[in-house]
Amino acid sequence: MSSVVVFVFWAVIIIVGYFLYSKWVDTTIFRSDSKRATPAKMYMDGVDFMPANKNILYGFQLNSIAGAAPIIGPIIALQWGWLPAVLWLGFGVLFIGWVQDYTSCMMSVRSDGDTFGALSYRLISPRARLILLTFVYFYLLLIAAAFGNVISKLLSTKAVLPFPMLVIVAVSLLVGQMIYRWRVNILITTVVAVAAIFIGIGLGGYIQIPGSFTAMLIALLIFGYFSSILPVWRFIQPFNYASVYVVYGGIIAGVVGLLIAHKPITLPAYTSFSIGMGPLWPLLFVTIACGAISGWHSLVSSTGTSRQIENEVDVRPVTGGAMFAEFTIAIIAVVICATAFADSSQYIATALKNPAGVFTTGLASAMATIGIPASYGGAYAGCMILILAMTVVNLVFRFMKVATAELLGDHIGVAKNPHVATIVAAVLAFILIQTGTFTHVWVLFGGSNQLMAGLALLLVTLFLASKAQSYTFVALPMLFMYITTVAALVYKSVELLSKVIMGTVAGTVLIGNLIAGLIGVVLVICALILAWDGYKAFKKYTAEKVKGAVKTPA
Repeated sequence: MSSVVVFVFWAVIIIVGYFLYSKWVDTTIFRSDSKRATPAKMYMDGVDFMPANKNILYGFQLNSIAGAAPIIGPIIALQWGWLPAVLWLGFGVLFIGWVQDYTSCMMSVRSDGDTFGALSYRLISPRARLILLTFVYFYLLLIAAAFGNVISKLLSTKAVLPFPMLVIVAVSLLVGQMIYRWRVNILITTVVAVAAIFIGIGLGGYIQIPGSFTAMLIALLIFGYFSSILPVWRFIQPFNYASVYVVYGGIIAGVVGLLIAHKPITLPAYTSFSIGMGPLWPLLFVTIACGAISGWHSLVSSTGTSRQIENEVDVRPVTGGAMFAEFTIAIIAVVICATAFADSSQYIATALKNPAGVFTTGLASAMATIGIPASYGGAYAGCMILILAMTVVNLVFRFMKVATAELLGDHIGVAKNPHVATIVAAVLAFILIQTGTFTHVWVLFGGSNQLMAGLALLLVTLFLASKAQSYTFVALPMLFMYITTVAALVYKSVELLSKVIMGTVAGTVLIGNLIAGLIGVVLVICALILAWDGYKAFKKYTAEKVKGAVKTPA
C-alpha cells in the first residue's frame, strides 16, 4: 500500500476536526468572546501572566506540548502494526485530543487562570486538590525521566547536536530581549533568530562537542533549573517561539518529501493483539502518548497558555491548531518507520533500540528528496527532536515547582522557595533516569500521561455541569481514557513489581523497577479516589440544576 493513503486520512481528520468540529464547540458551547478580559491582561505580572501575540503563543503551545513523544510513541507502537497506530492517532485527536487541549485552556481562562489544583478544590473537594497535586507531581517526575533520558542519549551519541542547541539557547535569550525590552519589530526579530539557528545547525558538523550520557544529563538539568526560575518572557516563551521554526520546517519538509517519494508501506498493517510488550488494549493507547491525546497538554494549556492568552478567540487556533500539528508529526513518524524496513524482524531489531535515530534518518531522507543535503538533514532532524523534547523540560520543572508550593507550601515553608523546589525535582529526576529501565519508564509515563488526560476531562466535565452546559462531548472521552489508562498502569505496575518480588532483576534495574512500579501504584490509587469524589461532585451539580434555567456560556 502507498503511504499517500495515510496522508489522505490525515487531511480528512484535520478538515473535519479543526475546521468543523472545533469551530462548532467554540461557537456553540464556550462562545469565545473577544471583548472578555483574559487573566493575562487582568493579572499581568511579567513572570507567569503575560499577554502574548497569538502567533508567538502558537509556537509556544506547539513546542510545549509536542516533546519527542509523538515521534517515539508511534514508532514503538508499530509492533502491533501500522493500522492500529494510524487509526488511534486519527480518531483520538478528532474526538479527544484537541477537545482536551482547548477545553482545559478555556476552563482556566474562564477561572482567572487557575491551575488544576485550585480547580479541583473548587469543583470537587479540598481532599481532591491534595490527591490531584500528588498525582501531578509523580506524573511530572515520570515526564522528566522519560524526556531527560531521550535528550541525554541523543546529545551524548550525536556530537553534532550540542553546539546547535547552545546556539538556540543563546538566540532565545536574545529574542526575549529584542521583543520585550528593545521593542524590535517581530518580523525583524524572527528573521534574525531563524537565520542564526539554521546557521548554527550547519556549523554543528564542524564544531562537535562530545560528552557522556551523565554529563549531558547534568547539563540538561541545569537548563531545566534556569527555565523554571526565569520569568516566562525571558526564556521559555522566546525559546519556544524561535525554535518552533525548525519544527515548522521539519513538518513541511517531511510531508512534502514523503509525498514526493510515495514509498510503499512495508511493515504489516496488523501483527497480533498480544505482543512482547503486552496486549493492544490497553497498552497501545498509552504507548502512543501524544499525537492522539496527551495529559501533558492539559497542564500546558491550563498552567502556561491560559495565562498568556490575550484574546479568547485565540484559544481555538492556539490550542486546537497546535494539537493537529502534533498529530501531523506523529503521522510523519509512522510513515517514516513503516516504509523504512523490509519486515517486522528488521524493524524490531533496529527501531525499538533507537526510535529517535530511525526518525532522524528517515526525515533526512525525506528532506534529501527535495534537495537538502543528507548531512544537514540529519543534523536538522536531530535538532528537531531535541527542540521538541527540551521544550517539555522547559516547563516540567516549572510545573513541579508550582505543584510543590501548592502541595507542601502551607506545611513546609521552604517548599515555596522556587530554587529549592526546582533542585529537589531535578535530583529526583536524575535518580530515576540513572536507575530506571527506559522502556518501563516510558510505558508508565504514557499511562500516567493519558490518565492525566482523563483527570483533565473529568474537571472539564464538572466545570461544564456546574454551568448547566452540554458536557457529553467531554464526558464520554473521559470515561474511555480513565478505564483504559488505569488498566494500563495496573498491568505495568504488576509486571514491574512481580520482577522485583520474584528476583528476576538485580542492581540498579531492581531499584528502577521498584521505584517505577510503586509510582504506578500511587497513581492508580490517586486516580480511583479522584474518580469517586468526581462522581459525587457530578451528582451534586446535576441535582442542583434549576428547572428551566437558561444555559450560560461556560
